Amino acid sequence: MADSWVNPAERLGSDLHLELAGPGSRRSVLIRALREAVRDGRLAPDTRLPPYRSLAADLGLARNTVAEAYAELVAEGWLVARQGSGTRVAPRTGPARVPGVARTTPARAVPPAHNLRQGQPDAASFPRSAWLAAARRALSAAPNEAFGPGDPQGRHELRRALAEYLARARGVRTTPEQIVVCSGVAHALRLLFGGRVLRGPLAVESYGLAFHRSILEAASVRTAPLPLDERGARTDELGSLKGVRAALLTPAHQFPTGGPLHPRRRVSAVDWARTGGGLILEDDYDGEFRYDREPVGAVQGLDPERVVYIGSLSKSLSPALRLGWMVLPEHLLAPVLTAKGEREAWASVVDQLTLADFIDSGHYDRHIRRMRQRYRIRRDRLVAALAANAPHITPTGIAAGLHAVLRLPPGTEPSTVKAAASRSIALDGFADFRHPAATMPAHDGLVVGYATPPDHGYGPALEALCHILPPARTES
Repeated sequence: MADSWVNPAERLGSDLHLELAGPGSRRSVLIRALREAVRDGRLAPDTRLPPYRSLAADLGLARNTVAEAYAELVAEGWLVARQGSGTRVAPRTGPARVPGVARTTPARAVPPAHNLRQGQPDAASFPRSAWLAAARRALSAAPNEAFGPGDPQGRHELRRALAEYLARARGVRTTPEQIVVCSGVAHALRLLFGGRVLRGPLAVESYGLAFHRSILEAASVRTAPLPLDERGARTDELGSLKGVRAALLTPAHQFPTGGPLHPRRRVSAVDWARTGGGLILEDDYDGEFRYDREPVGAVQGLDPERVVYIGSLSKSLSPALRLGWMVLPEHLLAPVLTAKGEREAWASVVDQLTLADFIDSGHYDRHIRRMRQRYRIRRDRLVAALAANAPHITPTGIAAGLHAVLRLPPGTEPSTVKAAASRSIALDGFADFRHPAATMPAHDGLVVGYATPPDHGYGPALEALCHILPPARTES
């Protein structure tokens, strides 16, 4: 059958790269080349060699020359020949050891017993069957030109599907022509600032991903931290930041503190951009995962010409897909495409076509609804475990997203993070996300990713987490 599994060793045997050089007859040169290929591991044990007629044609040699070379190497023990199985590399023949040189293999990181890192969806929840069906439909319907050089703006099929979905689900005002496909938020920042489309200084929230700040630093962009409180970023202070013409915000679900941007501050940010010719970069982090009510629409809907809307599949489907998008004001479209280059170098066309079908068929909406319910249950279990085992510690922020911040007693964060590491619990301390120049008061806490563990591992992870939490402080 065409779809039957084939041993990788069986696949080799049609093409074989050999260096035929050096003194001697053509037969002796071929024997030497085959020995060297086996010795250094390019021909692994049990690899099936091409039939001697095929190899002779490929190398421009007489058939008898190749047949005699095979026969001699079989006699020497380098190869084995079996009826009906062809000629193969001898099973116990491998690369020769160099005397005095020990073989080493790269050390692999030991996975944690309990993974509660933020920012990762449950990998086991990826909708494999629905994604595979979408890929088959997309490939069957794709025009031939789809398999040529990729358009740096992205496939029209995906941009159309995204425009319809983002308008319906996130309140984004756009057309397919305003969307540029990228590989995620980090790639968007590299294009905007590394490509010199925008320049600093840039206002950022006082707590956020250090990875994003490092991208900006690499582009020589100075970042100015905005204070945060229970209403989100203090956008009313944007006007006091000298030289700042753009602000990077997470309005739907501030990362990592977990609160949404208050409606008045959303309007304040857009007013600041309008009056001063500025720009808002809206990272729609966790925008689709609000559990207590319907998600709040995107800030971009308030003024599409003053907001760059950025989203990705990293939280909703999988970071492995490397697909994201920017919805751009018209005046930024040409500069961003110039920065991206003449051909698509990041996002697979096949994945773009598959995602377009996945959205059009309704599977993306169904997946979001299913995961919204699953993550809500997980957050509820976290809250219940804390209430039962550590009632003095509660999650902050709204019921949304894939993580929660646990507020700790003052001065206990370093020892708690150390205790987690000693018990092989992977999580992050709240201080890891603080901007170095932030002036707002610091608080101790943990950032716990409740979406990351598989279902069977979540209960044990919660139990282990509760064991390392500090006790309540008692008044002396």
